Amino acid sequence: MNETGMRNPDCGIESIGLKTTGLVHYNLQSAALSEEAIRRGEAKLSAHGALVARTGQHTGRSAKDKFVVRDTNTEDVVWWDNNKPMSPEHFDVLHADFLKHAADRDLFVQDLVGGADAENCLPVRVVTEYAWHSQFIRNLLLRPETADLASFLPQMTIIDLPSFRADPQRHGCRTETVIAVDLTRNIVLIGGTSYAGEMKKSVFTALNYILPAKGVMPMHCSANFGPDGDAAVFFGLSGTGKTTLSADPARTLIGDDEHGWGETGLFNFEGGCYAKTIRLSEEAEPEIFSTTRRFGTVLENVVLDEHGHPDFDDGSLTENTRCAYPLHFIPNASETGQSGHPKNIIMLTADAFGVLPPIAKLTPAQAMYHFLSGYTAKVAGTEKGVTEPEATFSTCFGAPFMPRHPSEYGNLLRDLIARHGVDCWLVNTGWTGGAYGTGNRMPIKVTRGLLNAALRGELNEVEFRTDPHFGFAVPVAVPGIDSSLLDPRSTWADKAAYDAQARRLVGMFIDNFEKFETHVDASVRDAAPRTAEAAE
Repeated sequence: MNETGMRNPDCGIESIGLKTTGLVHYNLQSAALSEEAIRRGEAKLSAHGALVARTGQHTGRSAKDKFVVRDTNTEDVVWWDNNKPMSPEHFDVLHADFLKHAADRDLFVQDLVGGADAENCLPVRVVTEYAWHSQFIRNLLLRPETADLASFLPQMTIIDLPSFRADPQRHGCRTETVIAVDLTRNIVLIGGTSYAGEMKKSVFTALNYILPAKGVMPMHCSANFGPDGDAAVFFGLSGTGKTTLSADPARTLIGDDEHGWGETGLFNFEGGCYAKTIRLSEEAEPEIFSTTRRFGTVLENVVLDEHGHPDFDDGSLTENTRCAYPLHFIPNASETGQSGHPKNIIMLTADAFGVLPPIAKLTPAQAMYHFLSGYTAKVAGTEKGVTEPEATFSTCFGAPFMPRHPSEYGNLLRDLIARHGVDCWLVNTGWTGGAYGTGNRMPIKVTRGLLNAALRGELNEVEFRTDPHFGFAVPVAVPGIDSSLLDPRSTWADKAAYDAQARRLVGMFIDNFEKFETHVDASVRDAAPRTAEAAE
């Protein structure tokens, strides 16, 4: 095969059966990938030099089209209530058809790593047919030193072919779009979608499968640490503020989306950030905004004006506009992607019902309850077909990426919290003054102010009240914060409507948690919310 770039001479793509009459580009860097993407008509440059690409009809993850191969190794380990099975036979046919589809195409190969901890990392080879996808994943995963490429041996391979169209009858899938994950052979096949986020989430899925067996907790979270090394973990689904809130100029960013918590502390899975840009402003999020003006950043589904400047207020393509950039584009990013054990855990939720307070302190039992519940609202555009926020419960704040039963992750987290004496907080970045459509989104300055007070230990000095529905401790007053915001009921014009909404949300929590009740002890079951009348 004709090829360019540097690789391990003993490990080309032919080792996994890939052969092509086209040109194979190994480990190209940003300049070459940008040039190829523009030459091939895949993308264009913004006025500031960022690579701008559109993903077509798929502007978010295709969660219903993701499958895990069900074989003798995964049969009793994978949580099949949450993961769609694919037979090994269907995967074999799909794999063969992928290889055939790639046989006359130019291909771009990146040899990368998931996991900053050398003891728990996953070397990954990513093969794409788009140059801009190669640039995207190069930004998002950890990039080995050039000298190390000559000996790189992948333990997992991702083949990403957006032009491939699956056949549901032939391949055992649902539509022409397919994300098939074989956790035994460590192969991921992505076809029929140009949404680049599928690649990075496939690596997360694999690590979520591998690490718990080693006693390491994989987490869908951002993380940072302060001047004294006090680390904080931010759990939350897309759109709840993980990226925004962890990019704090006063703290060092470890990473914005996926981490592990092991024997020596926290470590980032990634080498970059994948931040939402809809309504991004330089004033509110200067660190993230500055990355959109850097060569090497990939802007996904961002509309440019006639001068080539991004219009971050334009959601005509999707509300899920994104930028993907290497971590070092953030000025205060960690060079190692690692830290010691966390001092605080923050569970972020975007409460579309307008019921939850902006911050609450959780007991260990309440922390496990809310971690297993994973309540938030899916933000418009995060997944295909979601056009406005809707309430959802995504266990472990990342159910789509959790191959194992939630109780495995919950028990790991509970043990780590107890072992290291971690303070836990629930933070609502959603609505106040009413539900979605009536109320307003919680001001980011309020959220940052409350978070900073919690991380600095200042909330230990304030008075708390017990929430009548959820039983957690809520600050009564915090210096610099409008006290009315701390009591959600007081922000509603119609107090009876708030009470009804709170009862409805409590009911949803209780109904959702039924499936976990046999997997947790009495203290966690007792941490469940209840109506005010029941509490009395």
